[in-house]
Amino acid sequence: MSTPEAALERVHARITQACHRAGRPRDSVRLLAVSKTRDVAEIRALHRLGQTAFGENYVQELIDKHDALEAPPEPAGIEWHFIGPLQSNKTRAVAERAAWVHTLEREKIARRLSEQRPEHLGPLQVCIQVNVSGEPQKAGVEPDALPALADAIAALPHLHLRGLMTLPAAETDPERQRIPFARLRELRDDLCRRGHELDTLSMGMSGDLEAAILEGASLVRIGTDLFGPRPA
Repeated sequence: MSTPEAALERVHARITQACHRAGRPRDSVRLLAVSKTRDVAEIRALHRLGQTAFGENYVQELIDKHDALEAPPEPAGIEWHFIGPLQSNKTRAVAERAAWVHTLEREKIARRLSEQRPEHLGPLQVCIQVNVSGEPQKAGVEPDALPALADAIAALPHLHLRGLMTLPAAETDPERQRIPFARLRELRDDLCRRGHELDTLSMGMSGDLEAAILEGASLVRIGTDLFGPRPA
């Protein structure tokens, strides 16, 4: 059975090798540990090994884990990322707890997050989720609608638009994996030409992080390879 130390080392080794292949510095890619369905003890074990950023898909899990781990007198100091679908009636809990939100796809949700973000926490770092694969069942804004949404989000006072995120269709061929990631990079570059200062591409998971890094990922979201298969 793999230990947390061994799993973390393996993932960092994969990222390092992919960065080397891409001709990129290792510190150009951050690791986000996807801790959905994992318990507080598992998160604490990775955090003690130096992993600081954790991603949650469900609002109630974010609430429970944040409040357990950030309670005084010794808050963990974790950087919490919300990476799941967000409904308008649950934005306040996320605005009050998360440092990042990766899944914005509607201006209404963005406005609520901005309005509900506590002043003392500073701006909420956000990414727009883009449906680059055109799958009707997938969340994310369509590429044609992206510029208008980016303009609207960038104008909100308590949000900082950092970049784009995608969750493409599953693909096992390494070269085909690169296609949607390249598309997301092109969309990011287009927004930069339009005047947005974006530094984040949130893309790549356990099965395709190498392809994502080759196409410019700055943050990879890894769950299975860090924690093992999820419980049924």
